[in-house]
Amino acid sequence: MAGDFETLVADEGLCEKDVPVLLAALINGSGRRVERVALSKGAVWIKRYGTERTSRWVALQRTLAALLRAPFLRPSPVLADEGMAAREIRRIAQFSENGVPTARVIYASGAAVVFSDAGKTVDTYLHGIRKVDPVAHDDMLVHCAGELGRLHAKGLCHGRPYPRDMFLKDGRIGFMDFEEEPDTVMPLEVAQARDIWLLFLQVATRAHFGKKTYDRAYQAWVKVAPPAAVAELRKLTGFLGGFLWAARLIGRVHMGSDLQRFIVATSYLTHVFVNCRQD
Repeated sequence: MAGDFETLVADEGLCEKDVPVLLAALINGSGRRVERVALSKGAVWIKRYGTERTSRWVALQRTLAALLRAPFLRPSPVLADEGMAAREIRRIAQFSENGVPTARVIYASGAAVVFSDAGKTVDTYLHGIRKVDPVAHDDMLVHCAGELGRLHAKGLCHGRPYPRDMFLKDGRIGFMDFEEEPDTVMPLEVAQARDIWLLFLQVATRAHFGKKTYDRAYQAWVKVAPPAAVAELRKLTGFLGGFLWAARLIGRVHMGSDLQRFIVATSYLTHVFVNCRQD
């Protein structure tokens, strides 16, 4: 490991005093899954895999996908700790090779990976301007949808395109957290359709200007997204639209935030395709 760290110092331009700090953080750890380590020139992030138990939802999700014959519900394969780390490193390389901004992998050892600091997340940016500049806030949501469409046009999918997993770099949207790999368990176009639906779960309840922003965000995605992904989104929302009545019924008793996102996002996207058929 010492030799590797010597190479790390040379390649990354780290100071000699940074090495023991980073080495101590890797060996001793804080017990946290994601840890920020301050160095002499900025900071890096350590991500440890295997610190969380597999959610029961994953098993339920897999069962529902089989029973309902809904491929978009299939969860990504659960791998061993080092396999999860290797998956993220491989997907980062894939995105980077396609010109998509990502955090750099600085060092990897077993089930721990050290990433460069990607800067402010989109989620942080949105929280910062939400009350002071609602126009810029919604413009960023639209920008995220457009960048996701460009990502899909490159033949890629993310798996969990939430604002907290995006960052800003030179006016572009970068992506991080590549633990999921949905296109290994479903066709790529299905994974891309699920991507935009998941993003709309965020847009639906965060947009200041309601349908006006929904329309702009959808148009930003659809004008660059692959036609096959658009066709799959029609199928996905058509399927999920059949559950809206039950969701609304449950909402009369208790309208949780997740249920509200599902109702608003799925209702809007369903109506998009209903209107298309009428046109």
